[in-house]
Amino acid sequence: MKEINVRTAVQSHRNHLPSVDETIGTQADLLSSQLQAMSEALFPPTSQKVLRRLTSGEAAKLIGVSDSTLRKMTLAGEGPQPQTTSNGRRLYTLADINAIRKILAQSTRGRESIDFVPYRRSGEHLQVLAVTNFKGGSGKTTTSAHLAQYLALQGYRVLAVDLDPQASLSALLGVLPEVDVGANQTLYAAIRYDSERRPLKEVIRPTYFDGLDLVPGNLELMEFEHTTPKALTSGGNGDTLFFARVAAALDEVEQDYDVVVIDCPPQLGFLTLSGLCASTSMIVTVHPQMLDISSMSQFLLMTRDLLGVVREAGGDLKFDFIRYLLTRFEPQDAPQTKVAALLRNLFDDHVLTNPMVKSAAVSDAGLTKQTLYEIGRENLTRTTYDRAMESLDAVNGEIESLIKQAWGRQ
Repeated sequence: MKEINVRTAVQSHRNHLPSVDETIGTQADLLSSQLQAMSEALFPPTSQKVLRRLTSGEAAKLIGVSDSTLRKMTLAGEGPQPQTTSNGRRLYTLADINAIRKILAQSTRGRESIDFVPYRRSGEHLQVLAVTNFKGGSGKTTTSAHLAQYLALQGYRVLAVDLDPQASLSALLGVLPEVDVGANQTLYAAIRYDSERRPLKEVIRPTYFDGLDLVPGNLELMEFEHTTPKALTSGGNGDTLFFARVAAALDEVEQDYDVVVIDCPPQLGFLTLSGLCASTSMIVTVHPQMLDISSMSQFLLMTRDLLGVVREAGGDLKFDFIRYLLTRFEPQDAPQTKVAALLRNLFDDHVLTNPMVKSAAVSDAGLTKQTLYEIGRENLTRTTYDRAMESLDAVNGEIESLIKQAWGRQ
């Protein structure tokens, strides 16, 4: 009798326990509300992220002129006037810098003008760069955000596309996916199969970086993974097959940009495949550890098979370049150095010369949903900041060189 009572008590206790989905739902609500509170403390709802003003030295370096040239332009009243601090420092917004670039380009002729305003010229195709890997934590989003911002700082017209339902890129670029992105406001709006499809231009929004626009993401992107099988089985693909839908959407805004940076999700689903098929080049981020490169091996094998199927179905796959980027690399770590050497021996020039060195500066900036390009040297230990910035600029400069080569520039 006692045993029956114990069993009854245990069963009764279990019946009163919350279900798994209720438990997970409660925890998700707690975490979401806490993250939102933290975000609002850093960036109140009434405010927006704003890129800090750049010093005259930083502005001169970006434009490719001397500080004295900028000073002369200021004294002559040419172009936008910088903000002057009490101690006489001149500070420029990125919009100011881009305006000065155009003034300098108009005063020069021929090839020199490209140095100031590097927009695509006639015959140069839109460069669509997919940043991808099968494994999460490989530095995809960090790489995508810093690359997009770097190119905008150099004067290119850049579109960042957040293809990841987790939407970390959107958060880094000042758009909170849970709060700022409503229904039908992601890339899914432009690639869906039903009558709710919208032109991509209606989904694009500007960011606080002049020259950098964003197609934000959120969980709505997962709908493409669910509706594509239905469209395939029903024959209701509409006018475009699934793997060509991202490319078709980008074609609508092709004239407005020089480079598109796509942050792919860490899985090889319909979204990633469609993103890869829209791309003209690919960066595969690799954390140099054996488990990570084993995962990457599986990713490459699956990508080969799936893209082969896409090609047989009529997909047009032409990449200007494919490169592997070593991320979170620690030069003093002997095992990582060995893995890096292995990759370079196997893939040769397909591994970028410059690795993305692991840095506390990038992590510290990420705590406040910022990147190294926006946080400012004065907010971190200078040697740490300088070392991290040197690594970032080297990587992004190398990718920029590959883009220029694809366009046929010197």
